[in-house]
Amino acid sequence: MSFYRSRKIVAALLISVLLLTTACSPKTPGRFDQAQQESTKQKSGQAVAKTATQGSEFNKFFPKSGGGYESAFAQEKKGFAEAKLKKGGKEVALLSISDTSSTPEAAAKFSKSTKKIAGYPAVEQGKTATAVLVGKYQVKVLSKATTFTASDRADWISKFNLNGLAKLK
Repeated sequence: MSFYRSRKIVAALLISVLLLTTACSPKTPGRFDQAQQESTKQKSGQAVAKTATQGSEFNKFFPKSGGGYESAFAQEKKGFAEAKLKKGGKEVALLSISDTSSTPEAAAKFSKSTKKIAGYPAVEQGKTATAVLVGKYQVKVLSKATTFTASDRADWISKFNLNGLAKLK
């Protein structure tokens, strides 16, 4: 019996030593560790400005459902709110309002704009997005369906309560 008992003790001792040495050995860096460290150190573009408006404040300026279209809020966070626009149950566009105080470069693109929608400077962003600048707020409509044209985007931008948004502080 003592042979079996000593064998169990030796086995337990070996397992303990094995666990101790593997737990205390230094971890080799993974292939994503360097990228994680670099992105953590970056300061620009990470934080929302302290002065940014809460996303819930934007909800009252969005267009209401109607005319065969249904809108539903999809995302809301500090400095941003977004709604999905559907027609016949299919998503046709994304509507959004964002506070540009966190991203001044977003507002800079409007400085050379010659186009206006509802009296506010407007820009086309690629072939699927139209945006206007209302004070420090960018109102944007992004087509998600090929049938939703630049003209449709401009119409939906004008359905936002832009004058009310301009008064928001």
